Amino acid sequence: MSTVLVINGPNLGRLGSREPEKYGSTTHDEVVAQAMQWGSDLGLEVVVRQSDDEADLVHWLHECVDQGWHVVINPAAFTHYSYALRDACALVPSAGQQLVEVHLTNPAAREEFRHTSVISGVATGTIAGFGPDSYRLALEAIAARID
Repeated sequence: MSTVLVINGPNLGRLGSREPEKYGSTTHDEVVAQAMQWGSDLGLEVVVRQSDDEADLVHWLHECVDQGWHVVINPAAFTHYSYALRDACALVPSAGQQLVEVHLTNPAAREEFRHTSVISGVATGTIAGFGPDSYRLALEAIAARID
């Protein structure tokens, strides 16, 4: 069974209470439960982690490379400027694993500063704008590519 690490960046631990008009009312705990169920339905082992600390995300990506895990990452605000995170993300597909960037909202339909992703250029693919279903779609894409 393939393992997928779902990585959630800064402020995503506040889902459900953080700007529900943009991010919806689904809590982070509910997203975790959904992702684990979706993964199980697809024959994937899903592990979900969230941190507001960039260094944690970088270390987790290194762990994925070392363990041969695939990645679904919602880099949140780090999407737009974290070259350290971008470089760690680039290691994943270089090692032969899938890396899908996800966003709950559509960054291209939001403020100008959100239009640039330093991650998307090294990701296998990007899914945005479908709320929590963005995670389901990412897991389905990974499952289809590793079958």
